[in-house]
Amino acid sequence: MRRSTASVSPSFLSALLSCKHFSVARICRCPPPVYGTHRWVCGISDSLSNNTLNASSSSPYRLMLFSTMAGTILVQARDPAKLNMEILNAIDERRYIDTWKLYEQHMQMEGFPRKSVVNRLLAGFAETLDVKWLEKAYAMVEQAFEESKQNLLEKEPLIYLSLGLAKCGLPVPASTILRKLVETEKFPPVTAWLAILAHMSQTAPGAYLAADLILEIGYLFQDGRVDPRKKSNAPLIAMKPNTTAFNIALAGCLLFCTTRKAEQLLDIMPRICVKADANLLIVMAHIYERNGRREELKKLQRHIDEACNLTDIQFRQFYNCLLTCHLKFGDLDSASNMVLEMLRKAKDARNSLAVATLVLEAARNDNRAFTARISGPNLSQNEPEGSHKDRLIEHQIISYEEFSRDRNFVKLGNEAKEVLLSLLAKLQTQVELITTEHGILQPTEKIYVKLVKAFLEAGKLKDLARFLIKAEKEDSPVSNDDSALVHVIKSCISLGWLDQAHDLLDEMRFAGVRTGSSVYASLLKAYCKANRLREVTSLLRDAQKAGIQLDSSCYDTLIQSRVLQQDTQGALDLFKEMKEAKIPGGGNPEFEQLVEGCAGNAEAGLMAKLLREIREGQKLDSGVHDWNNVIHFFCKKRLMADAEKALAKMRSLGHTPNAQTFHSMVTGYAAIGGKYIEVTELWGEMKSLASSAPIKFDQELLDSLLYTFVRGGFFVRANEVVNMMEKGNMFIDKYKYRTLYLKYHKTLYKGKTPKFQTESQLKKREAALSFKKWIGIC
Repeated sequence: MRRSTASVSPSFLSALLSCKHFSVARICRCPPPVYGTHRWVCGISDSLSNNTLNASSSSPYRLMLFSTMAGTILVQARDPAKLNMEILNAIDERRYIDTWKLYEQHMQMEGFPRKSVVNRLLAGFAETLDVKWLEKAYAMVEQAFEESKQNLLEKEPLIYLSLGLAKCGLPVPASTILRKLVETEKFPPVTAWLAILAHMSQTAPGAYLAADLILEIGYLFQDGRVDPRKKSNAPLIAMKPNTTAFNIALAGCLLFCTTRKAEQLLDIMPRICVKADANLLIVMAHIYERNGRREELKKLQRHIDEACNLTDIQFRQFYNCLLTCHLKFGDLDSASNMVLEMLRKAKDARNSLAVATLVLEAARNDNRAFTARISGPNLSQNEPEGSHKDRLIEHQIISYEEFSRDRNFVKLGNEAKEVLLSLLAKLQTQVELITTEHGILQPTEKIYVKLVKAFLEAGKLKDLARFLIKAEKEDSPVSNDDSALVHVIKSCISLGWLDQAHDLLDEMRFAGVRTGSSVYASLLKAYCKANRLREVTSLLRDAQKAGIQLDSSCYDTLIQSRVLQQDTQGALDLFKEMKEAKIPGGGNPEFEQLVEGCAGNAEAGLMAKLLREIREGQKLDSGVHDWNNVIHFFCKKRLMADAEKALAKMRSLGHTPNAQTFHSMVTGYAAIGGKYIEVTELWGEMKSLASSAPIKFDQELLDSLLYTFVRGGFFVRANEVVNMMEKGNMFIDKYKYRTLYLKYHKTLYKGKTPKFQTESQLKKREAALSFKKWIGIC
């Protein structure tokens, strides 16, 4: 029969041996194995023989065998002090598997090891940057808090562990440790948790958590709640978020498209007296542009123009945001004027630069030999700040010993700034409408494409022609057949917008701008193909007035068109006219090649980009942005009655509310407090709208709804939101909702289930218990 074995603690063994009803006797038949100084002690029987327990007191542990009717119990009693030493030796020698086994033995015998051993374990596992050991270290921390033994945990090892978790892409446990530190009033200095925040912000869940962390920590300092004159508040004040912290969190929000959460961070900044630096001004511009806050951008423009420490790249980003916002609101006049102003300044700068170049060339020739002797590596002044990210070592961490010596966490602060530079560099790559040359802002082809599309959609052909003609005058001169306006006309022809193409051609002729025959030829062929003979006649007359001589391919097309119409005489007249004009054959194939290139997804300059933008781009409803701003203003001022009227007016004008509209309404109701019924009605309306219109429920909107429902105890609705977020694979901060539940509903449904309850009460109870289980509260 197989013998069962079990481990028995020394305390149990001592109590057992002291009992008068039992004695120790050797009844084991098999000779016990020998393990050095280990000694086998025989089993327990009911006999009255009284053998003494003979075991060496100097051995590190005792091994005992108890025989009972049920089987044999193996008892291993170890000296806790020596076991602690073995754990420390194993962690110092980086024998992590042995370390963990020894730790588990200690937990079975005595519970947690000594405080110094626990913290050395946390630091040692964190130093590996191995997810397996990091998770085990985090499990130790969780167990310590569950058993109310958080006094074993020191601040520095926890910060170091949180940093390791953040570096390995585990933002949830990293943020949980920071929150636990704040809860237990072991306040981490801002220079320490900045690096953790920076590494968290490189993932979507981490960026969302980083914003939540700053909001939670910032709440402690709102409106001067902490008196800086009290010495006891010094550790708390050292934790206060600074400008770098906001830069990191805001950049993360921008990169992962949670810009409404970012705007909440901007709202809290003045309340905790955080001032903006140059980087923060540009990040603010990106946020205002994404959220359609054009008036805020205009206010920010004054600070941008007055700032003396902004780089060319930062100026480019700001004016790219302003230009994009003008397009969002359909303000084509402001957008086109911005482009013309940039072209005008660039032209003046080129003229000035040409003169200055002549003067400097002579001086450069004189100093060339000297410069060659002292020149070092050539560093571009326009190098993006984010290029520093190449120097970051993602999977390395400073040793804990070095970390402990850096009492002011200077190295962590520098690491955070390097990560911030890499985040800002990613934002720079999103600038598409404006570029810089010699420090002068210049429009790109992309802005021409977007402007032309907007003008065409608005039907403002005269304004479009006027803008493009002015742009041609300010920009470098090009050939008549290669101007931006000609490319636009050809794009309209390719899209079948023949009337718009003809109108633009007329505007060019009225403005005295000459063009080549290729545009007339292309439009003429398109009219013939569409069998629009009246327009063909009108276009031929216009071409004659403009002195345009058509090529043989045009005459071929016209003749074929007359033959198809059975107008034989007209075809002969055209043939005679071609012969009398001595028009050579061969045609003009450039435009056909261009169109074929576009059809094959080849790059064909401005025209190809315009065709792609019109075919693939979505038409913007600028009215939605206007009404969203109105509703946002009322909600921010807590004028919810006016916000409701604005929402009703928005619907009556045919504008469909989007996620931003509903987010403003939900946060407005939440700010007032107690408006849970209104939010529930709004949620019902949103679900109804989603079934009939393509509205997108994003993470920020659903998170604000979930927070409001949990705060108000509407767990049926809360579970609906949770299900929707989980179906969409959206991140949910369970720690936040567990804290919220314990704060407001800790005693809810704690007692026994009532014998008599209505169906509604039963449903509410089940929903609350389901939510409680979901957040991990038993």
